[in-house]
Amino acid sequence: MHDFRYVAGQLFCEEISVESLVKKHGSPLYVYSQRTLTSHYQRLDAALSELDHSICYAMKSNSNIAVMHTLAKLGSGFDVVSEGELRRVIAAGGDASKCVFAGVGKTEQEIRYALDQGIYAFNVESEPELERINRVAGKLKKKAPIAVRVNPNVDANTHAKITTGTYENKFGIAFEEVEAVYARAAKLKNLHLRGVQMHIGSQLTEVAPFATAVRKMQALVEKLKSKYAFEFFSIGGGLGIVYEGALVSGAAAWWKRPEAREILTPSSYAQTLVPLLKGLGLRVLIEPGRFISGNAGILVTRVEYVKRTGKKNFVIVDAAMNDLLRPAFYDAYHEIVPLRKKRGATLSTDVVGPICESSDYFCKDRPLPKLGEGDYIALLSAGAYGSAMGSTYNSRSLAAEVLVNGKKSALVRTRQELETIWRYESLATWQQPR
Repeated sequence: MHDFRYVAGQLFCEEISVESLVKKHGSPLYVYSQRTLTSHYQRLDAALSELDHSICYAMKSNSNIAVMHTLAKLGSGFDVVSEGELRRVIAAGGDASKCVFAGVGKTEQEIRYALDQGIYAFNVESEPELERINRVAGKLKKKAPIAVRVNPNVDANTHAKITTGTYENKFGIAFEEVEAVYARAAKLKNLHLRGVQMHIGSQLTEVAPFATAVRKMQALVEKLKSKYAFEFFSIGGGLGIVYEGALVSGAAAWWKRPEAREILTPSSYAQTLVPLLKGLGLRVLIEPGRFISGNAGILVTRVEYVKRTGKKNFVIVDAAMNDLLRPAFYDAYHEIVPLRKKRGATLSTDVVGPICESSDYFCKDRPLPKLGEGDYIALLSAGAYGSAMGSTYNSRSLAAEVLVNGKKSALVRTRQELETIWRYESLATWQQPR
């Protein structure tokens, strides 16, 4: 579910009109619903209640500290992939001891910092990484908790750029090699073999690939547990969301809608996987990101120009691919709606940004209401991999962000001032300013 809906013809986030927020804070503007974040976390947590489990939110999807604080207060751990992300967890009031550290390229400095903060486990991607963690832990006179990331060679049936569980991907250690890797890791005296991990991809909308991967892993996990007294099995993240037709009239659960009937839900996910996991006698870790934050956010943008050519109707807006990269990078779909409902026929429209790239678009040939200069539109389901993937390309500032909680709202990221974009640049010693 989410809490964006039309009230008397105006788009609202919870109890506040989105137009009032954009008039106060300007455009482009990210708007997040705290109620939606909370609901998504709690629904998933409740669905897994039969298991000893921990949710480690994949903060790469949305790392705003207000978003993370909301989840930390609910008891969430975090899936981090850099020292910067772990520092964000701590800044947001999260607990490092509930965090797992993923990623293929952990530096010695990052490993040191994570060990000093008491990380729950490193998800290890290669044997050289095992050796590095062992070496750094030895210098610190610590035991480093680790889990080997297993690549189960299961096709997640998702976009090629977000599949991670086949042998063509850079992630993890091949299924057939895992036992031998653990045997070698057991000989490294500064490691604590705490668990085992897998992750097969992102934006999975069916439970079948998860079930296939878990079934493939079961016997291996049981064998490794008996040898090394594991505490946990992490099944990764990847739960998908509705992008097309995401707007719900009222706060009804989106998964009850006819067109969403077949998509993965917390209950269908749990009904299939809990019976497979229950008998392992391990804590189950899950690392969702998009599922929690995706439908909890929108990007609001202003129409600057309408440009008609012989073949095209271009709506040029003030947001761009530097604000929301997913359409340019993945050809991703985001539902686009006006902040004020419009009546009348639709028009085949390309919504594009001002950046000097042909890939700077949000939709092509989409039937949309007739839009004009000064209108505001919202790109829905932008709470994951939106602001988090933002950049200052074309020297454009990072967008402002607002969190809504019922009738209250707060600016949780100030719009970046242009001068700060080049704050850390300088002329060479032999150059003179004009």
